[in-house]
Amino acid sequence: MQEATVERIPIAEGSERKKRIWRNKWLYVMIAPGILYFLIFKYIPMFGLVIAFQDFKPFFGFTGSEWVGFKHFTRLFTEPDFLNILSNTLILFGMNLLFYFPVPIILALMLNEVRINFFKRLFQSLVYLPHFLSWVIIVSISFVMLTMDGGIINELIVLLGFEKVNFLLSNEWFRPVYIIQVIWREAGWGTIIYLAAIASVDPQLYEAARMDGASRMRQVWHITLPAIRSVIIVLLILKIGDVLELGFEHVYLLLNSMNRDVAEIIDTYVYTAGVRQGQFSYSTAIGFFKSLVGLVLVMFANYLAKKMGEEGVY
Repeated sequence: MQEATVERIPIAEGSERKKRIWRNKWLYVMIAPGILYFLIFKYIPMFGLVIAFQDFKPFFGFTGSEWVGFKHFTRLFTEPDFLNILSNTLILFGMNLLFYFPVPIILALMLNEVRINFFKRLFQSLVYLPHFLSWVIIVSISFVMLTMDGGIINELIVLLGFEKVNFLLSNEWFRPVYIIQVIWREAGWGTIIYLAAIASVDPQLYEAARMDGASRMRQVWHITLPAIRSVIIVLLILKIGDVLELGFEHVYLLLNSMNRDVAEIIDTYVYTAGVRQGQFSYSTAIGFFKSLVGLVLVMFANYLAKKMGEEGVY
């Protein structure tokens, strides 16, 4: 009798699991495209990392190409331009973290204080709309505004009595133009995330604070910010993981021969070495290095977050 009871437990659990899956079948159907996307474009291509340790020849394939160990990694770290490219990448990431990351938080806090729903939704739509525009459109609009040949910004500078500024071909102006475009396009997306977090704050906390005489700034500082702190920490950890992943398209569209010294980053270097010059193994080694750095930083940032009492991402 005892053996029969032991055997029936897994069968019952398996049956219950099947019922639960069938009951939620449409949820699984809904997430299936996302799972397939990550499997096809993120996980399956990871098997191709093996060519970072080979002198890969497409004709011989993965199995027939010669193994060279860490040859391409050694070349990467001894490349004369590597330090300059790495520093450009880190500087742009630091500017993203310093100037862009706080903007969605500030916008969400400001929008949360707007009491007229029409203006709140209108402004939210206006700041969110650029997220749906490609970098080609964003950079093209910026080009029309900043060009020295009839650009509205330079025309205003001339009207104010100053000389025209070559924003598009200047080393000094590349980084400010880059970060302004990032804020313009992406701030609205982050704002919605923080607004959703703010919406979950208990309204009774604000009522109690008002009864105690707390000003709006005090309420924001002592109620709103602590309530969304966990969301800020999680997004910060994910942002740190992209330390070397600034995105190829945006920088490549701004890159030219005049600003290459400050605009060349790892992503554009991978394109030049891997696609245009056909150095597949070398460019894969660079991508491997980027992914490893991002993984280590995410794990370290998550460890620090847990040490400070936050949940982290895992």
